[in-house]
Amino acid sequence: MRSRLSKSLQSPVIRGTLWKIAARISSLFLQSAYFLIIARSLGTEQYGLFVGAMALVKITVPFSTWGSTHILVKHVSRDRSLLQAYFGNALWITLALGSTLIVSLLILNQFVLPAHFPWLLLLCIGLAELIFARFHDAALKAFLSADLFGLDAQLNILLSISGLGAASCLLFLDQSATAMIWGIFYLVSRLVTALIGIWLVSRHLGRPKPQLGLMKSEIKDGFYFSVDLSSQTIYNDIDKTMLASLSTLSATGIYGAAYRIIEVGLIPVGALLGACYAQFFRSGAKGIAGSLSFARKIVPTAATYGAIASLGLWICAPLVPLVLGESYIDAVSALRWLSPLIFLKSVQFFAADTLTGAGLQGWRSSLQSGIAVLNSLLNLWLIPMYSWQGAAFSTLISDSLLAIVLWVLIYMFHQKKVGSGSG
Repeated sequence: MRSRLSKSLQSPVIRGTLWKIAARISSLFLQSAYFLIIARSLGTEQYGLFVGAMALVKITVPFSTWGSTHILVKHVSRDRSLLQAYFGNALWITLALGSTLIVSLLILNQFVLPAHFPWLLLLCIGLAELIFARFHDAALKAFLSADLFGLDAQLNILLSISGLGAASCLLFLDQSATAMIWGIFYLVSRLVTALIGIWLVSRHLGRPKPQLGLMKSEIKDGFYFSVDLSSQTIYNDIDKTMLASLSTLSATGIYGAAYRIIEVGLIPVGALLGACYAQFFRSGAKGIAGSLSFARKIVPTAATYGAIASLGLWICAPLVPLVLGESYIDAVSALRWLSPLIFLKSVQFFAADTLTGAGLQGWRSSLQSGIAVLNSLLNLWLIPMYSWQGAAFSTLISDSLLAIVLWVLIYMFHQKKVGSGSG
């Protein structure tokens, strides 16, 4: 019995998941406190302003890296000697594209968007999310690809600690806390974690030594990764941006608070997903059969958790105004509307990575792009009539459809492979 346990703990997936869960449990408490402080300090309108601006920036985040962090995992998980080159590539590409996107967003905000966000708030969030948070993510992916789950976990916890430290500064402002002030604190926290992340990778794995020539053959895959991640972000965040423009900041704050609770509920799924990501590429070297075989070991656990967590949030939703304040009373209904998302995303995430691991990223990206367009159109139709309820309905339709079609696509590719093999 003891030998079986020892052997199990040597498995990269189990060991990685344990590290990830330990980090995510710590982050769960830290992020919950962080969210509580921000939501209560800012109130629904100022929190809604921050959520709307953040959602706008996040839509462009995937194109600030051009998939370079995922390309890093793909290559380094198979050949660790390539880490310094691909890590350096990720940093340089992020700096160049992130800066370009920040300028573009500021111009877009000034001349195109119907509801302008304060330029300083947008600049702070842009720097934080498009550059410094991506540097931090590149460091995480470097440790993940090298199976250094302990350092990956510690760096994740550091992100939550720095965020909580920044949020705690709002407590000293009494009633004068605004989205603008929080944006500045948020930027500083992301800058600190980015610098520490780069230093840790340099210390344990070597300094970044970019070889941008390696990326020439990866331009297409980088585009697929960017489109895929952008599509995910669009159907996760476009509703918040559109709520800020087409409805009220108060409605945006209510919906944003409920969605944030859903994200906290997804933390254990994210832990498992992160620990399995490199393994999907290794298993996918054998094609769809390999990545699907690996997914079948993981999905039942994720789906069971998703179902239990969704039910639990629906039951516990009335506690929201007791914790966040009476101004969030409508977040009870919003949370109940959104609670099935934990189950849907628990099933959906692993289907998507099954395709990616098997080298079918193009199919995944195309499908998720189509769902993102559908989500945007539904939001454009439903939000003006039903406010945050319309956004919630659009999200549920989009995520349900995506989960179903992803698994149908996997089944089709697998049957095709089996058929050709038997022929």
